Amino acid sequence: MTQQNDFSKGNIPKTITRLAIPMIAAMLVNALYSVVDRIYIGHLADVGQLALTGIGLCYPITMSVAAFSYLVGNGGGPLTSILRGAGDDDGAEKILGNSLTLLVSLGILIPAICLLAKEPLLYLFGASDATYPYANAYITIYLCGSISVMLTLGLNPFLNAQGFTRMGMMTVLIGAFCNIALDPFFIFTLGMGVSGAAIATVISQTVSAVWVLVFLLGKKNLVRVRRKNLRLDRKTSVRIMSLGFSSFVMNITEAAVSAVFNASLSRFGGDTYVTVMTVASSVAQVVFMPMNGFAQGAQPVTGYNFGAGLYHRVKESFWFLTRFCVTYSALAWLALMLFPEQIISIFNSDPALIAAAAPMFRIYFGMNFIMSLQTAAQNTFVAMEESKKASFFAIFRKLILLIPLTLLFPRIGFGVTGVFAAEPVADTISAVTCFTVFMRTAYRKLGKSSR
Repeated sequence: MTQQNDFSKGNIPKTITRLAIPMIAAMLVNALYSVVDRIYIGHLADVGQLALTGIGLCYPITMSVAAFSYLVGNGGGPLTSILRGAGDDDGAEKILGNSLTLLVSLGILIPAICLLAKEPLLYLFGASDATYPYANAYITIYLCGSISVMLTLGLNPFLNAQGFTRMGMMTVLIGAFCNIALDPFFIFTLGMGVSGAAIATVISQTVSAVWVLVFLLGKKNLVRVRRKNLRLDRKTSVRIMSLGFSSFVMNITEAAVSAVFNASLSRFGGDTYVTVMTVASSVAQVVFMPMNGFAQGAQPVTGYNFGAGLYHRVKESFWFLTRFCVTYSALAWLALMLFPEQIISIFNSDPALIAAAAPMFRIYFGMNFIMSLQTAAQNTFVAMEESKKASFFAIFRKLILLIPLTLLFPRIGFGVTGVFAAEPVADTISAVTCFTVFMRTAYRKLGKSSR
């Protein structure tokens, strides 16, 4: 076990693949939490499309909850890898203890704020009088149990950071299979509809949270949870959240983008096009999750070797990650361009919806393959503790490019099509810029350093 968790030795591609495969499976299954809900809800008799739109309107709020989980988990996890690589086990344990306390605190505070503001938020995000009841029913139950969501998402990176990716995969698999099994029972058998989907999700995430907590408190865990480290230390907490800030920004801006998308589509196209965006975002979560999972699998290897000063291995890790991301995203893009109708029909078989959605799919995903470059560069920035650069490019793509373009294009004559066209334009500019900056800054430093 100790040799398997020493990432300074062995073949880089094999090590990354060993870590990434279970992580890809875990992230894919994790995406099914929301996607399976949407598939079941989309096929409810008579109200399927309205109910599907209602759940889609909740996405900015659920993504905001996830963002605060990643603020802690995706900061604390890589730091654990770096400190383990440097031989500082006490420092790694302090990171874990402070992260656990932060997650519990945020898991109480953030849902409480969202519950108080849910009605104006949902209408701001594009809800109509027809879709609000479905959105309200789902998000109320979800928020009441979202501390489990935050613990699961925020603590699982600590398993992966230590090389326990199979255990990390099990965290997600257990919850996801519970959700898949419980969804039809609550939605259809008990006739609870949207509320049933939310109940199934909360129960499933609670099971996952218990699983990861039991492992982290057990004897097999290399980085121990110790009572003395649960007391928040300002310097440690700032360090955790500073490194996790790029992941937070990526997810909170995703929430903001979703809100702007839905609001613009509601204004220029109505509920039908909000449903189209709900389906498109669901597909994006699943299709591109393997690429993100592979990048997350490379982070512990890159971070460990960076902490150990083995920069030639950091470079090898980066190029292996880049080749995988480019190849996978090109294949995924091809499938999306060729079979949009078949993919859309998984969520709802209404011919009018499919006819409206298919051309928008081809526009929306038109340049998504190029984001493979940003995924590789941005994840390597984080592994090298270059959080400011990683954060900047998360902000650059979504806040500086995507949101303004989403607001601008419909108003200069492109209408609904302009909302979907903003995505490929922003993807292209952001990915090329991010990759270029990485090669001219962080990558060059690896070559010049004598460590």
